[in-house]
Amino acid sequence: MRTARKGSVEMPAFVRQLVKETEKRVSSFFKGGRGGAAEGEQQGEGEKEEVIPSPYLDRPVLDKLTEEGCGRWGITYALGSMQGWRANMEDFHNCVPQLGGQLADWSFFAVFDGHAGSTVAQYCSQHLLGHMLATGGIGPEDDPEKVKGAIINGFLQTDKHLHSVAHREGWERGGTTVVATLISPYYIYFANCGDSRAMLCRSGQVCFSTEDHKPYSPLEKERIESAGGSVYLQRINGSLAVSRALGDFSYKGAENRTPSQQMVSPEPEVCAVERSLADEFLVLACDGVWDTISNEDLCAFIHNRLRVCTDLRDVCSQVIDLCLYKGSLDNISIILLCFPGAPQLSAEALHQEAELEDQLESKVAGVNCIISAYYQQRETHKPNVSRYNTSVPV
Repeated sequence: MRTARKGSVEMPAFVRQLVKETEKRVSSFFKGGRGGAAEGEQQGEGEKEEVIPSPYLDRPVLDKLTEEGCGRWGITYALGSMQGWRANMEDFHNCVPQLGGQLADWSFFAVFDGHAGSTVAQYCSQHLLGHMLATGGIGPEDDPEKVKGAIINGFLQTDKHLHSVAHREGWERGGTTVVATLISPYYIYFANCGDSRAMLCRSGQVCFSTEDHKPYSPLEKERIESAGGSVYLQRINGSLAVSRALGDFSYKGAENRTPSQQMVSPEPEVCAVERSLADEFLVLACDGVWDTISNEDLCAFIHNRLRVCTDLRDVCSQVIDLCLYKGSLDNISIILLCFPGAPQLSAEALHQEAELEDQLESKVAGVNCIISAYYQQRETHKPNVSRYNTSVPV
């Protein structure tokens, strides 16, 4: 079962207030050209200022794409994504709850966070799983070492084929980070390449999370410098903010070095976690989420929401709204997978939620009364302008 819906989702009041309060600040910071002459200053004859388009919008795009479905063994999932303040939507995703054939009990999910365009992210979302399966290492015997090797080889083959396509099609730049999970009846395999992140919650606590690949991390920095690059402003050569990605071929030209030894490596870190009856839910998300909220806080937030909400799409939407409220200026994408051990609706939690909403409504009503009284008093005591008319008739 898979359903999708797209369109305007009603925003909570605090999100609307956030948008009103921050859009002017963001607009004034990013609007117009950069590094050019001051306003009103004449350009030299024959000179034209190069205007660099802002990567941000004056107003965020708040429409959400949501999707839901279910797989074997009681797994349910939902996706939520939103363009947000970014000028373009560069995120893509995969949701494959059943792989089919001998792997009918297996599932695959991934988030692709593109940069410098969406072309690479879109291509990889269409081909990565196929290259992983083509290695032959993923089979019903569920050998963790073989599966991990197949995942790594699938990433490397995807990057190799992508390079050929990019050269043929003239894609000069662009890349994508990837965070993915392959779920078998016995294991949860995590693959991370870049600064998107996966997190597994078990018994109400963060059980596992992937590590972000940043240029300033010691091992990543060592590889970058060995390949002839440098790290400053926490970026590769002062430009790229991630140290592993598919694409980004301008950073992969060092001679006599393997793909995994380049400044930007396409090799993912892969981990296998044995499944447990205590597994509750798993999150895959781009850095538009993790830049604003910690693993522990997101685990607690989702755990709480699942006790009062049965629609996983709504939970994903609430996470997106939370990240926007906390200041995320990036595209935001999240996949939420729930296992049979996930929190269930709680009468006590629903009662507490209703009481909290009543209290908030009462507080808001009180503030509105104060504001209304203020404006009434201001109108009552407004000076009569005609009394101070000192014009002398001719």
